[in-house]
Amino acid sequence: MREAKWLLIMAAVVACLTGCGGEKQVKPTLKYTAIPDQNTTELIEKFAPLTDHLSAALGVPVEYVPSRDYQASVEMFKSGDVHLAWFGGLTGVQARDAVPGARAIAQGAADPNYYSYFIANAATGLERGDQFPAAIARHSFTFGSESSTSGRLMPEYFIRVNTGQGPEEFFEQPFGFSGSHDKTVELVESGRYETGAVNYKVYEKRVAAGTTDPQQVKVIWKTPYYADYNFTAHPAVDDVFGDGFMTRLQDVLVGIEDPALLSALPRERLIPARDEEFAGVAEVARELGMLR
Repeated sequence: MREAKWLLIMAAVVACLTGCGGEKQVKPTLKYTAIPDQNTTELIEKFAPLTDHLSAALGVPVEYVPSRDYQASVEMFKSGDVHLAWFGGLTGVQARDAVPGARAIAQGAADPNYYSYFIANAATGLERGDQFPAAIARHSFTFGSESSTSGRLMPEYFIRVNTGQGPEEFFEQPFGFSGSHDKTVELVESGRYETGAVNYKVYEKRVAAGTTDPQQVKVIWKTPYYADYNFTAHPAVDDVFGDGFMTRLQDVLVGIEDPALLSALPRERLIPARDEEFAGVAEVARELGMLR
């Protein structure tokens, strides 16, 4: 009898050590991703400082999960494989539409008033103007990723608004999709495509770094403003990390004061974001059949 009682006590102790204590000491990992609108290898390195900062500020392990393309980042978010994602305007509304309760929580200070550049190889003879450059119709043209807000969705929208035609009817020859903003600039610079649409920040960053010659790849038009990039949080974060975690996460992101931590985005600082700010992007996406 005494032996049986002792065995039960020991079993309870072991269960507590392996179950109660052991499992509670293992904290869940906050996983996040970002649309690969720049060189993927560079993004992995550039997100490291932000990852370390978030982990220290939130008190949980944090891991950056690279995404192979725009839609893959949306799928990871939908499946719950990541809890947070740096989306473009389009991928953000697609992800939030697919995951009820997901919220846009932060954006760059410039993101409520974002824009794209239409660019052209100098050999085309096209020059910058205030009006939509209708002459690009006779030149080869590339968008960025098919799911890019600044590289596809809004440029296509402005083509339709200004010409009354979709790209298929407007361009005299087949257009392409480069897959990323960097690639768009490189293709236009090489002459593989004569014109294209690109995120203005990526273009200006390349010019500032000396990797793109603005006399060889010229900006010929700046689009009107629209809302774009944002951090969107999965509703499961409060279940996994505790009530109020989404608000804590927003506070930590908005509270970042060191621009170096945001170099992967790239942004100087972050401000709060609301889903309502992207209603215009969602409306355009529905018009073009890119959102249900």
